[in-house]
Amino acid sequence: MAAASFRWLLQLHKDVPKAARFYAEGLDFTVNVCTLRWAELQSGPLKLSLMQSPKDHVMQSGNSSLLSFTVPDINQTVTKLMALGAELDGPIKYEVHGKVAAMRCIDGHMLGLYEPA
Repeated sequence: MAAASFRWLLQLHKDVPKAARFYAEGLDFTVNVCTLRWAELQSGPLKLSLMQSPKDHVMQSGNSSLLSFTVPDINQTVTKLMALGAELDGPIKYEVHGKVAAMRCIDGHMLGLYEPA
């Protein structure tokens, strides 16, 4: 029997096209499909699906998945994401192995950014 294979990660968003634009312009994801209720984006082998959240679904910023990204320039990426509506969750940290930052995207999902030293 073959092992399960990962298909995609799903996030719920209030405004799917706005969220797709956030990932496409902020982190250079490719948008494969985008409608008002559903989007499929890709970054290398990773597929991210965005679905419109039910009207009665309340986003809780404390109960979010974390998407982690390696970026070439953390300062430039943070600036780009903030211009698209993200919030920096604490300062950029300068560790021995590189720079790290935590951000919340437009609907409160956590994004981790890492720039290797």
